[in-house]
Amino acid sequence: MKLQNDLFLRAARGEQIERYPVWLMRQAGRILPEYRAVRAKLSGFKELVETPEFAAEVTIQPVDLLGVDAAIIFSDILVVPEAMGLTYQMIEQKGPWFERTIRSREQMNFIDRNIDVQDRLSYVLEAIRLTKKELAGRVPLIGFAGAPWTILCYMVEGKGSKTFSESRKLLYTQPELAHELLQEITNVTIAYLKAQVEAGADALQLFDSWAGILGDEQYEAFGIHYIRQIAEAIPGIPFTVFSKGAITSLPKLASLPCTTIGLDWNMSMDVARTLVKESKTLQGNLDPCVLYGSDELIENETRKLLKSFKSQRHIVNLGHGVYPDIDPEKVKVFINTVKSYEI
Repeated sequence: MKLQNDLFLRAARGEQIERYPVWLMRQAGRILPEYRAVRAKLSGFKELVETPEFAAEVTIQPVDLLGVDAAIIFSDILVVPEAMGLTYQMIEQKGPWFERTIRSREQMNFIDRNIDVQDRLSYVLEAIRLTKKELAGRVPLIGFAGAPWTILCYMVEGKGSKTFSESRKLLYTQPELAHELLQEITNVTIAYLKAQVEAGADALQLFDSWAGILGDEQYEAFGIHYIRQIAEAIPGIPFTVFSKGAITSLPKLASLPCTTIGLDWNMSMDVARTLVKESKTLQGNLDPCVLYGSDELIENETRKLLKSFKSQRHIVNLGHGVYPDIDPEKVKVFINTVKSYEI
């Protein structure tokens, strides 16, 4: 089916565009009353992720209600460790919690190897198929996964953390074990993302939320090395790598075989373009807190961002996911300012 709006895909490939495409990370979520209404029917976040009909419904809501140029499947990066045998709970106000963690050679027995992704993550793939059908070609659908380093952090810590010191300790005390676990995660992630493309995803994004807690050398060895494997395994599709906080690793990220580099709000667009050059599309990177401001402030800050672009190779987004207490009307001001901006 031909897409009615393929701006996102053209911008990712570096093709001619008439305006910049715009979407938001976490756009399908708590900012929308319509999302909260669907969530209220269910026992919790995980049930929503694991019920394809509802996951598809909330994926499409931002397309209908906000006017974004791409949808991103409603899911969670932690479905991968769960598929590998490390189950988690999503605790309200606290976040994810794993009963079992991997901090030793013996604990590697907790994970299942050579799993059937089509079976264990069938609910995500079915949600993609349903979403594609319901979107009916209006906008592209983005599939996603967590980058191996970020997934390892949760599998080792068992929860969120300010320092991820257990994960970082593993790199110094048991680097072979860290590499073994990262490779297992990478293998599953490749199979999972390939399955998402087969199910109908038009583009992919890899989220490395905790990239910024590692130094350059460590991030290259324990982060970028595995991201490269994933990107190389899935050629020919728009592919975004979002390594939050990894500004000094931008030249190395620019060498990856992906189409797009996501930027957080701490990264200067000028510096990023200089480091990345014209070989990649840049995505981002308005500070989400701008959307707490007045309409005039949002319009001015958004135009300032747009004016900083030095080529058409840009996809407009926030520098992180939209925060849950932001007014959807403020989000619309941001989106409409982008849509009205002439290149």
